[in-house]
Amino acid sequence: MLAAALGEAAARAVAVEATLLLPGSAKGPLPSPESGLDGAARGTRVLPWTVQALAFPAAGALTLLERLSSPLPGEPGAPEWGPGAALRYLAVVAEHAEALVRRGRVLPQLVMEDGAHTARWVPVITGADATAFRELAAAMPPVCRAAVEERSSSQVLREALGALADAATRRALPDRLLRGNRAGLRSPLAERWLFALTGEDPDLPGAGAREAAELGDALRGWLEAARDLEGPIRLCFRLSEPRPEPEPGTEAGAGGGLGSEAGVGAGGDGGVGAGPAGGGDAWELEFALQSVDDPSLYVPASLLWEGTRVPGLPRRPDETLLAGLGRAVRLCPELHTALRDPKPSRMIVDTAWAFGFLRRSAPLLQAAGYGVRLPAWAGRKGLGLKLTTRSRGSTAARAVAGQGFGLGELVDFRVDLAVGDHTIGEEELEELARLKVPLVRVRGQWVELDDRQLKAALSVMERRRAGEMTVAEVLREVVTGGDEELPLVGVDADGALGDLLSGEADRRLTPVATPAAFNGALRPYQERGLSWLAFLSRIGLGGILADDMGLGKTAQTLSLMLEERAAGPVPPTLLVCPMSLLSNWQKEAARFAPSLRVYVHHGGTRGRGEELAAAVAGADLVVTTYGTALRDAEVLREFPWGRVVCDEAQAIKNSGARQAQAVRAIPARTRLALTGTPVENHLAELWSIMEFCNPGLLGPAKRFRERYQEPIEARGDEQAARALKRATQPFVLRRLKTDKTIISDLPEKLEMKVWCTLTPEQASLYQAVVNDMIAKIDQTEGIERRGNVLATMTRLKQVCNHPAHLLKDGSRLAGRSGKLARLEELAEEIVEEGDKALVFTQYAEFGALLQPYLAAHLDRPVLWLHGGLPKKRRDELVERFQHDDEPMIFLLSLKAAGTGLNLTAANHVIHVDRWWNPAVEDQATDRAFRIGQTRNVQVRKFICAGTLEERVDEMIERKKALAQSVVGAGEDWIADLTTEQLRELFRLGPEAVS
Repeated sequence: MLAAALGEAAARAVAVEATLLLPGSAKGPLPSPESGLDGAARGTRVLPWTVQALAFPAAGALTLLERLSSPLPGEPGAPEWGPGAALRYLAVVAEHAEALVRRGRVLPQLVMEDGAHTARWVPVITGADATAFRELAAAMPPVCRAAVEERSSSQVLREALGALADAATRRALPDRLLRGNRAGLRSPLAERWLFALTGEDPDLPGAGAREAAELGDALRGWLEAARDLEGPIRLCFRLSEPRPEPEPGTEAGAGGGLGSEAGVGAGGDGGVGAGPAGGGDAWELEFALQSVDDPSLYVPASLLWEGTRVPGLPRRPDETLLAGLGRAVRLCPELHTALRDPKPSRMIVDTAWAFGFLRRSAPLLQAAGYGVRLPAWAGRKGLGLKLTTRSRGSTAARAVAGQGFGLGELVDFRVDLAVGDHTIGEEELEELARLKVPLVRVRGQWVELDDRQLKAALSVMERRRAGEMTVAEVLREVVTGGDEELPLVGVDADGALGDLLSGEADRRLTPVATPAAFNGALRPYQERGLSWLAFLSRIGLGGILADDMGLGKTAQTLSLMLEERAAGPVPPTLLVCPMSLLSNWQKEAARFAPSLRVYVHHGGTRGRGEELAAAVAGADLVVTTYGTALRDAEVLREFPWGRVVCDEAQAIKNSGARQAQAVRAIPARTRLALTGTPVENHLAELWSIMEFCNPGLLGPAKRFRERYQEPIEARGDEQAARALKRATQPFVLRRLKTDKTIISDLPEKLEMKVWCTLTPEQASLYQAVVNDMIAKIDQTEGIERRGNVLATMTRLKQVCNHPAHLLKDGSRLAGRSGKLARLEELAEEIVEEGDKALVFTQYAEFGALLQPYLAAHLDRPVLWLHGGLPKKRRDELVERFQHDDEPMIFLLSLKAAGTGLNLTAANHVIHVDRWWNPAVEDQATDRAFRIGQTRNVQVRKFICAGTLEERVDEMIERKKALAQSVVGAGEDWIADLTTEQLRELFRLGPEAVS
């Protein structure tokens, strides 16, 4: 089955046996946690196991990994298997390798493999690519390093990336280079090496040691020239455009007109001219030193030569500057004139020189690790298209009446050519073509032009540029964004279409009043959301309602169903959600929309056959889970759904996942995705959710990746980001609850850290665990070392909670833990004030210890919700907490209750132990801080001073913007620290003991 699914890729594989280090027991290795199989067993250890595997050559592996971006063969929507996390990770590595090849970031080298000389294309990992490499290495799933031969994640990644980049380069070479390229064994090694680079066989048998050493030395210098700089400070280049001519009457001084700057450069104070003197063509290339970690630390060379001392720079910054310039000349030979000056600070250059720097030198310098600052317009397409549409009378009248329009409606359109922020006419375009200069200033703005753009623009001028088109055609133009040579850079539309395209439809459309059948009153922003949802539904488009958690996506969805049913019967809505929210949808529908007929399709006794058909026919809303939708995909596809809704739509963010394919395969007139996080990690997630809402709208995944994902994520391409926003904003509505213009009466969330100390017993246990850990990690390596570190971290966190949590000996709790003492005090105050509190712990066993103790200490019931409770019991606990008037403490397992529950009766939230993932903690806090909360919510996070808890908290605070990438995967990153870093992280400070 596996070979059939892989098709051509499997034909190049060889069946092998591999020895891997995997968790297992005496019975065998545990199944993958992603398989859904129960692998729990006593005595689980990491052991070497011999497993069956397929070994792929690099070219075959590249083909296989590319296939993972598309659904695998099988029944539509319900494939038999899917890639696991490790395979998906390697697919990302393959994408990165192909991106390096497309950008020319590979160099030919002579390398040693298994004792033999081989010709390889080696990726050049510098600058932003080096940052991406480090992030990929940190994100590597442990199973990728399961080989018995221990290697670091960086080593494994470097080998995988190298092999895939070599395969991608050879595949990209024209076929004519690959045919017959094989020199004889007596040919010079350099000639054989060249043929091996362009052929299918990279090996060089019989290479002489001396000849190989000479060739290797020559190639090594080539590689060194492309490598990035070492150290925390780098040389930076800043290119500034000429200042406008001050004299009145000139084109630049008058601020208008079209013309080229034809003068040559002139030197200035401290600078070296690139040509004869001239006035209006003086571009400045400034040299500076810049911090690699903090780019805002930017010190111009002119200040260095004046003797200015700047904290953070090396002792001899002048040497750093000159050495950097000397190396940069190898990438940009034109810089050699600057080295004639003993104190170079800048170059004054002409337009032709500046254009060459923009097009050729700047990308090379940036990729090699130098800092490069360019004008804001640099890199943008100089010419683009602007689309203007105007509604016709009937369309405009219906829009004013709040009826919207249809995709088949006709609108008048006009296409103009745009340069920068201005549109230009045919005469101006012809003048640009006549000038034949690549860099021009148009009405005060500098723009880059090339022959291909000019030819494409002249072709546009010859075609029909005005007339009528349908709304569907307008949307297609906006989403596709023009073509590669002439991108769509602006859209000007009026009426309801303009509101939709601007992303302001919810504010500008006539609000739909709260439906009469809705039990309650929608807030103003919710009524605007309802009008947006109804508007999209009427024209047959899907959307993403991405309101912040707690803003009432459920209420808006239910009100939409009521609003459309007020006009007459409509087909049922299928709503797919996580199992934890199944009961929530039932209760919210009964609360807000009691007239809706709700059928829950879930569980072993769920309807089938005629029973299911009758239930669907008699329902307005059918609620099911993602798991059930996957299992019953074939059955659910047979019903005429009016709408399919995905709640917590991040569940379908992986387009290749089985449940995402299953849900996408269910037909419906319109689709709606509900999520507070449309993009959690990568833009591919947005594509997957949008592909569910409006199939095909953003094009194939590969085109989306090339056009948007890679330019934005890898290069920070602002033009691509603007184009993606323009393409998606008509279909995405996102409001934040912290925005007071959205909701002014939500109370404040008051966050505070509660510092706790250890008792002497805790401190003694803590130090003993640290000592034991250091001894073990000094004697182990690889996966075993990693396991020791993670186990130690868990034990230290247990010590910080309570000795009994670590020892599991059933001993007494009172008086032995600083955290417990503080929790007792807070719980007493909360109960005395008549309040309610949520107390989160990530350890179910600790919660089981706390619940009876706190209940006895407070002399009142303490509720305890954890993953082992049946659904009915969970619902009873939530109901009791929300509606019982007595003050109450609700103890919850973070994993079991971190999402999906509405617990607004609480106005206190306490995190007893830290998950160290801000997003997870915030989601748990939002059980109380959401719509329906009428009081300020006090959030307390317990931290034991002088322990690893304090130091990890400091790391999170220092890198708040990067917290998700640093600790987003939980705590595994700690296992990659060095022994010395672990000593510092885990050490017991003197302030720890009370």
